[in-house]
Amino acid sequence: MSLIFLGLGSNIDRDQHLQAGLDALAGFLQDVQCSPVFESLPVGIKSGPFYNLVVSAQTDLPLTELDRRLKFIEADNGRYAPNRKGLPLDIDVLLYDDLVGNFDGLILPRAEILRNAFVLWPLALLAPQGMHPGVGKSFAELWSEVHIEQELWPVAFQWQGRQLTPHQLLQGLSG
Repeated sequence: MSLIFLGLGSNIDRDQHLQAGLDALAGFLQDVQCSPVFESLPVGIKSGPFYNLVVSAQTDLPLTELDRRLKFIEADNGRYAPNRKGLPLDIDVLLYDDLVGNFDGLILPRAEILRNAFVLWPLALLAPQGMHPGVGKSFAELWSEVHIEQELWPVAFQWQGRQLTPHQLLQGLSG
């Protein structure tokens, strides 16, 4: 089994699309764990605000098959519809075990880990002791050292009856 980390984001019907994405992932991945959910302004596109989170899971799928399934989930949620407005669902492979390099066009670890607060903060909360295989530092260390000019806010979000964002984070008592 391989340990994977995925980044999920949506800026259209955000709750609905993230719920659908998480449900689909839970259908074929094992031990799915979710970070808190954050709202942030868009980066690199003009659109409404995004909801983002990071998911860890175990899989026996090879990387290329995992990526193919993620594209199907995105398509099922309207990602590739010709008349879509915004980004209904985006799912990116952030890490696949400790792989480093270019794997059929998929570059791991994903560069957004170190560039975007909406990826690194949730990752640091979900797996604080997890190590970035390209940098050799834990995600908590990276988050404490980074200076990214992005604002994001924790938001209340439930999936399968569980509150993903802890109350104390919503109240601004940690982070």
